[in-house]
Amino acid sequence: MTDITPPPPTAAGSALRLNTDQAFLRTTGAPLIAGNSLRILKDAKENYPAWLEAIGNAREKIFFENYIIGNDEIGLEVIGCLTDAARRGVRVFLLYDWLGTHIPKAKWQPLLQAGGQVRCFNRFQMSSPLGWLSRDHRKSICIDGRVAFVTGLCASERWMGNPARRIDPWRDTGVELLGPAISEVEHAFAQVWETTGDELHDDLLTAPETIPPEGDVAAAVVATAPAVASLYRLDQLIATAAKRTLYLTDAYFVGVAPYVQALRAAALDGVDVRLLIPGSSDIPWLVPITRAGYRPLLEAGVRIFEWNGSMVHAKTSVADSRWSRVGSSNLNIASWMGNYELDVAVDDPKFGKAMQEMYLQDLENATEIVLSHRNRVRTSEKVHHRMRWVPTRAGGSASRAAASALRIGNSVSAALTNRRVLGPAEAGVMAKAGALLAALATAGFIWPVFVAVPFGIIAGWIGLALLARAFRLRARHASEADEGKRELPEPVDQTAAEAHRTHKP
Repeated sequence: MTDITPPPPTAAGSALRLNTDQAFLRTTGAPLIAGNSLRILKDAKENYPAWLEAIGNAREKIFFENYIIGNDEIGLEVIGCLTDAARRGVRVFLLYDWLGTHIPKAKWQPLLQAGGQVRCFNRFQMSSPLGWLSRDHRKSICIDGRVAFVTGLCASERWMGNPARRIDPWRDTGVELLGPAISEVEHAFAQVWETTGDELHDDLLTAPETIPPEGDVAAAVVATAPAVASLYRLDQLIATAAKRTLYLTDAYFVGVAPYVQALRAAALDGVDVRLLIPGSSDIPWLVPITRAGYRPLLEAGVRIFEWNGSMVHAKTSVADSRWSRVGSSNLNIASWMGNYELDVAVDDPKFGKAMQEMYLQDLENATEIVLSHRNRVRTSEKVHHRMRWVPTRAGGSASRAAASALRIGNSVSAALTNRRVLGPAEAGVMAKAGALLAALATAGFIWPVFVAVPFGIIAGWIGLALLARAFRLRARHASEADEGKRELPEPVDQTAAEAHRTHKP
């Protein structure tokens, strides 16, 4: 029987405590905001009804942002509810991601005709061959400046499961937020909205001082943007500062070396570090890549658990029963550095205790991974229940592909440079990478044209895109310079002006 009992209660004053806004502000750019109330929403059965009820009660404005809005019963029900709100006179602003959402234009028409505004984030452009890798992975809803939702759930029937096919609902977590921190969620929405066109007018955004306190919870809204790494710095800080426990749940874990070292250091220092990740995934080829990183964590004492259901999609953490995080960010380089992500960080013992209790309940449906007496990675007991994989579109795989490429690159680089000891779990990754490179080399010798032509097309495409962008930047700079010259006042002849002032009629 896997040991999932919680540690003894924390002594007063010894729990993780970030006492000032300064720590959050310097780490993430997001200060702790007091006076909030948060409610944990577990899985689709709690999240979707809360969303639809809040949308149905909207009177002024709705900001809806999600990576995937499914062309299915759930996605279309959400769109229908937003359409009804727009017909009531509510100003509806909907933002979806081009790669994640695939809904025919005709199905947006009722919402548009009702006065709603719909925008698509980062459509593919020929002028930016790799620009599509950066995605809007956020999932949030803001309504009337009085309630907001920050979550890991998309608006899709995947999260509902399929009882007819004996597929369990996906395990996921969101929060309902009341209080002044709602203003930060609205500004995060406005940040991405502005990247797709005209910005939102300031009068549409709720000032924090106009939102009355709803509780006594301190929360920070961490809005991660590409290359900013706000949440990565915070995750590193918490892994370093945790004193007793650090419980993590992640859907697409691909640990980078600095973060893995932070988890190892915490475990070696006596912190109870646990990681819950999928045992079966909607992206099945990611599972062996994730497992390739188990060994260094297990050797340091980090406890790893694999979920026995169809999919655990939650992105949460709780440290020392006090500090918690819920949102859209996965523990991989794509979320930390490549995407727009949104999370709520909470410093509150009551909320932290509830998060820890939910985590320990989740472990009852998980299998622990351990090192055997031969130092091999294996499950601690036979898994009797594993849901079948649900096929999905490729729309959700871009960021995971980037994270997987990083893991493969790390393994191959380590093998070539001999800079660290590799485990047997990484043999499969190296074998696949080696076979692919060997096959490419063989093809290059036998059929050079089949290697040279694709390479030439890609290189030419990137080169032309860079040249086009350079010309556009130069043209814009020249246009701005000309406009600046036209706005300058006419030069004044100082001698003539002085003579005019001194002339006496």
